[in-house]
Amino acid sequence: MPLRNLLLLALAAIISLASYTTHDHNRYSSILTELMSVVEANYVEPVDRRTLFEHAMEGMISGLDPYSAYIPPEEYLAFRENIEQKFGGIGILVEINPQTKRLTVMSPLFGTPAHKAGIQSGDTILAIDGQDTEGMNLRDAVAVMRGDPDTELTLSVLHLGEEEPVELSLKRTIIHTETVLGDKRVPGAKWDYHLQEDPRIALLRITSFGDDTAQEIRAALTTEDGKPRDFEAVILDLRGDPGGTLGAAVEICDMFIDGGVIVTTRGRDGEVRAAYEATPKMLIPKDIPMAVLVNRYSASASEIVAACLQDHKRAVVIGERTWGKGTVQNVIVLEGGRSAVRLTTSSYWRPSNRNIHRTAKSKESDTWGVLPDEGFEVKLTDEELAKILETRSAKDLYRPYAKTPETEKPTEDKQPETTPPESDSKPTEPTEPKDNGEEKSTADEKADADAPLDDPQLRKAIEYLQQRLRGEAAAA
Repeated sequence: MPLRNLLLLALAAIISLASYTTHDHNRYSSILTELMSVVEANYVEPVDRRTLFEHAMEGMISGLDPYSAYIPPEEYLAFRENIEQKFGGIGILVEINPQTKRLTVMSPLFGTPAHKAGIQSGDTILAIDGQDTEGMNLRDAVAVMRGDPDTELTLSVLHLGEEEPVELSLKRTIIHTETVLGDKRVPGAKWDYHLQEDPRIALLRITSFGDDTAQEIRAALTTEDGKPRDFEAVILDLRGDPGGTLGAAVEICDMFIDGGVIVTTRGRDGEVRAAYEATPKMLIPKDIPMAVLVNRYSASASEIVAACLQDHKRAVVIGERTWGKGTVQNVIVLEGGRSAVRLTTSSYWRPSNRNIHRTAKSKESDTWGVLPDEGFEVKLTDEELAKILETRSAKDLYRPYAKTPETEKPTEDKQPETTPPESDSKPTEPTEPKDNGEEKSTADEKADADAPLDDPQLRKAIEYLQQRLRGEAAAA
């Protein structure tokens, strides 16, 4: 057959295939459009087409797996802010006080408009731009206080211990949220990463993996000229960390190992899509012992870090088996940046070539997640975990001075050593009342904050590292 005829036949086949594919695509599109029109015209209550479209998107994506999701326009901005670790606001951590049902300040963030205006822990926000906060839920209150930088906001604030509220005018700015927290705050409201009961040990509590997390770790462990600080051991606390970006996890692992695979990703065909390798330069010397704390709520990027450091024998993993989320979600932006889809596209595999992911069919005996090293499993009940979180939250609060009848406001160089996690929207638990029903005084709370945490998992890590620092074999 002449070459010309062969080319014509091939072209015809391609056109036919394209027409079939287009027809199949148009068939489903037309059915969806038809159904939306039917519902819009006949449903018992009025419903707009945009609502129907978003319901269809949610159903299509959420049916794939628990981690794929449609992100509508009203949620996409918050999603980006969480990853980018910044938003427009005034810089306060708030909650609804369960006793007063009022919006209460848990902590201002140092250097923010709220802090500069004199807002302090325990203050009550009575109104926002003239709108009474009584009965307002937390999400709505946070949404009203957030906004574009350089826009004005007026708060009616009742300072703790005062009888008359004051009107404060604040200008919003870009608030940068921290993801790496220390053990306590120091004057100037910066984190001190030295463990309070043993300053030789650094305690880095990582709440999530965002764009700036790796840089925060670098700043915590090294001086401005890049030299390691005076730490002799390091604890990475990844408990309750839901994960974040793959890039942050890889960069953090690369700080602590000097070669080898950090993590690989595989697609639907089982083939390796990407292999991330460590570089020779390390952030801290390899002879500095490390411990990683994990629990049943450590997931995704936190599991990548724990698995990498465990497989390379760079750190001992202590606590409980992790969540088991070993899939990669790519964010696909839609509508010109107004909405997006978080779609599972591949899976994580640890350096030992084991899969991290737990499927719906996985059993306890299967290989998934990250298990503590042998002899270092420390399980906690829900009640024990809640108590630890409550005590830690109280310890993290920012109290510039104690308002008690016996004391006066101290000078600047006598500020206490606590301040809050950086978020306008992540509330912390209030301090429990005393057994006699009276609320704790500020002095009582200060004493609680200074006391060591009753935390068996952290205790295990401290004992292990202290044994290593004494040159002893680490006993389980």
